[in-house]
Amino acid sequence: MHIGLYFGSFNPIHIGHLIIANHILDVTDAKQVWFVVSPHNPLKETSSLLNENHRLHLVNLAIEEQPKFKASSIEFKLPKPSYTIDTLTYMQEKYPQHTFSVIMGGDSIQNITKWKNYEQLLTQYNVIVYNRPGYDADMIKHPNIQIVDAPLLGISSTMIRKKIKDKQSIHFLVPTTVREYIKENNYYK
Repeated sequence: MHIGLYFGSFNPIHIGHLIIANHILDVTDAKQVWFVVSPHNPLKETSSLLNENHRLHLVNLAIEEQPKFKASSIEFKLPKPSYTIDTLTYMQEKYPQHTFSVIMGGDSIQNITKWKNYEQLLTQYNVIVYNRPGYDADMIKHPNIQIVDAPLLGISSTMIRKKIKDKQSIHFLVPTTVREYIKENNYYK
């Protein structure tokens, strides 16, 4: 089965992530999208990161009614910081019956040359890139890169964390179950 791997901090997961994942299923031949929760992105600062298990739980809450979505904690077991190529190698060994593509935004593809063994990643795996406002997804040309138009939403986890800190509503930005769990547990205050 072809599986799209959507890597991210998901700090927290929001409606934009879910819309992108669903769109990927509609416009590519991926049959499932796995949300790979990254404990530590080596290109991002970690001070505002909620605990990885809490973020995984929020992803599970967000996708619980979507059978084609799955949350993955695979990077929790790997050395930190996690590198996409190492995770892909491990997943290909663990799930040889599947083929994997990496899902990323236009912002990430612009930084791909900073990634560990990015040439190997582009040679051995397909990369599905969705457009993001303000980024040129066509910047890197490669036969294994598929660029898809996606609904453009100005939602970010950073914005959601700021709204929570500023005691503003996050209604409609995250699934109701996620919003309630964040509130119950006083996350991001």
